[in-house]
Amino acid sequence: MANLRAGVIGIGSMGRHHVRIMRELDGVELVAVADPGGDKFGVARDLAVGESAADLIAAGLDLAVVAVPTVYHEEVGLALAEAGVATMFEKPVAASAEAASRLAEAFEAAGVFACVGHVERFNPAIAEMRARIGQGELGDVYQVATRRQGPFPARISDVGVVKDLATHDINSTQWLAGSDYDMVSAQVSHRALREHEDMVLITGRMRNGVLVNHIVNWLSPMKERETIVTGQRGALVADTASVTLTFWANGSVPTEWEQLRQFRGVTEGDTTRYAIQTREPLKAEDEAFRDAVLGVRFDAVTLADGYQTLLAAEAALESAATGQTVRL
Repeated sequence: MANLRAGVIGIGSMGRHHVRIMRELDGVELVAVADPGGDKFGVARDLAVGESAADLIAAGLDLAVVAVPTVYHEEVGLALAEAGVATMFEKPVAASAEAASRLAEAFEAAGVFACVGHVERFNPAIAEMRARIGQGELGDVYQVATRRQGPFPARISDVGVVKDLATHDINSTQWLAGSDYDMVSAQVSHRALREHEDMVLITGRMRNGVLVNHIVNWLSPMKERETIVTGQRGALVADTASVTLTFWANGSVPTEWEQLRQFRGVTEGDTTRYAIQTREPLKAEDEAFRDAVLGVRFDAVTLADGYQTLLAAEAALESAATGQTVRL
């Protein structure tokens, strides 16, 4: 069987890594790249650098990665859907939930596969956490809490911290909790005096009753990437920066301190740090895209999931603007 012919549009901060990985993937041949801003990272090598989706399509593609700024996802995606090219969009899938819905409709009408690059699902720590939750290690899941903080990335200009950064946690929480969001309340700030928000606090509830809390900002001098899932039997703590997963079990050791016993619902038990296989999440994501195009497996993030992520992100922005809890 011939290799899948692949292209990447947008070869900047993220797209350049997709270019590298597409060159490495078995069963894939990178045949075209495009970026109206040129090849500032020098990743094209012997390939001509096109300027538009039309230039990619002219190369006769089987699949494409869209890593242009989010505001252009819909325009580029509609062209690829019409041309019958399987497509993966860097997250978020589009600039708005409405645009995401139009993309989903276009690819469905064309009978062409498309997905979203929510890379945190392929981080080994989150993937292992999801597997252990699925195996019942936590019992019933009660709460998902995340912290995603760090300095401002100068490459971001078209969206704020909610759609760029918080969508990582929103999407992975949907996956870990096994549910979409039911209601959201949020506060944002514009401390750095940019057009878009740079800090957000989100609280909410999933449709299955799981409680959620997200702390996200571009204003912290330290980088923090932590997800805590608390359940019936304890808590799983994933650090996606260091790629570690720790289980804090509920203990069964009684306390003789009467005052403390009145306030503690559980006791502290054993703590276990799991040994997990570490792989580059972006490569695992691109492999899942390739395999979905081939019909081998289907664990890529669907456009429907990406749409639900944007709905929750926009609900957070609406809540912050109105001061009201928003029901999805």
